[in-house]
Amino acid sequence: MLNALWNPTVVGDITLPHRLVMAPMTRDRSTADGVPTELNAEYYAQRASNAFIITEGTQPSADGQGYLLTPGIYSKQHIAGWRRVTDAVHNADGRIVLQLMHVGRISHPDNTPHGRQPVAPSAIRPAGIMFTTTGPQEMPLPRELTTEEVAATVEDFRSAAAAAIAAGADGVEIHGGNGYLAHQFLSTNANQRTDRYGSSIDNRIRFTVEVAAAVADEIGAGRTGLRISPGNPYNDIEEHDIHELYPALVRALTPLDLAYLHVVHIGDEDLLNTVRRLWPTTLVLNRAGADIDARAKDIAEGRADIVSVGTMALANPDLVERVRSGALLNTPDPATFYGGGAAGYTDYPVHPA
Repeated sequence: MLNALWNPTVVGDITLPHRLVMAPMTRDRSTADGVPTELNAEYYAQRASNAFIITEGTQPSADGQGYLLTPGIYSKQHIAGWRRVTDAVHNADGRIVLQLMHVGRISHPDNTPHGRQPVAPSAIRPAGIMFTTTGPQEMPLPRELTTEEVAATVEDFRSAAAAAIAAGADGVEIHGGNGYLAHQFLSTNANQRTDRYGSSIDNRIRFTVEVAAAVADEIGAGRTGLRISPGNPYNDIEEHDIHELYPALVRALTPLDLAYLHVVHIGDEDLLNTVRRLWPTTLVLNRAGADIDARAKDIAEGRADIVSVGTMALANPDLVERVRSGALLNTPDPATFYGGGAAGYTDYPVHPA
C-alpha cells in the first residue's frame, strides 16, 4: 500500500517527486514584526524532502494577525525574510507553498501591530481564550467588515499572493478552514450578514470564491491552492448545512482550475466522497490522526491524490526517508509546538543512514 506514496505527480505548475506533503502548522517563531528568521529557514529546509511544504499560516495584512510571533507577507521586510526560507528550501531541492491565513475574529488587539479591534463577517464574539504578551485573555467582540472592506480584504489576499511569489514561493495556499476568516464567512453562526456576503449559501461562499479568483488571477491558477475543513467546529464555528454548502463551494471554484484543494477530514466519509467526485484537479487529504498506512490507502483507493501530514513532519525532519526505510518515527513534543527557539523545532534527530 505504501507504494502509492512514491509515484511522481504534477500539481498545477509544480512537479512533485512523490505524494507525501508537509501540512501547515503554526509554530510562533517569527520576529515580533512577523519577519521569518534564519531559524525558520533551517526548520523548513530540514523538511525539504517532503513532496512540497505548506508553510505555517501567514497573515496577508495587519488585520489578518491573531497570534503572537506569526509571520506576515505584506511588507518588504516580510518578503526578504521569506526569501531566506524559500532559498534554503530550494537549495535543499524542495518545493514550498506559502499559506495565506487571515484569522478574522480569532485575535486580540494586543497581538497585532496596530492594536485595533479584530474584524469579522459579523460582530459576534467567539468563545475562547487568546494568549497575549500579558497572558491569556478573552477574545473581544470583533468589528463587522463593511461590504467595501470585504472587497478590500480580497485585494489584500491578491497583494499577499504577489508578495509570496516575489519571495520565491512556488505557490500559495488560501486558508479557508479552522475557524478563520474565510471559514467564518462560510459558517452559519459567525456570519449573520444581510448583504451579498451573508444569509444564503451562494452569498456565504462568495468571499472564499472571490479570494481564490483574485489570487489565481494574480499568480496563476497553477500556483493556487485552497484549504477547507468541512464540519470542523474549531474556533467556535458552526456549520449546519455542510452537505449543501461544500458541494456548492466546489462547483463555484471548479471554473477557476485551481492547482489543488486541501481537505482537512474530520470523519464525514460521504461528504469526502462527494467532494472527491466533484473536484476536477488534485485533491490533497489531511486525515488527522491517521497513520501512514491509512493515508497511503487513501491514495491507493482514489480518495486522494496527495496526503498531507502535520506533527509527523514536525517531529521528523527526515520523515520521507524514515517512511521509505520503515524506520521508527520520533515522538512529537507538544510542549514545544508554539513559541520558543530551536528546542522542539530544529533539534529533532535524523535517523542514522
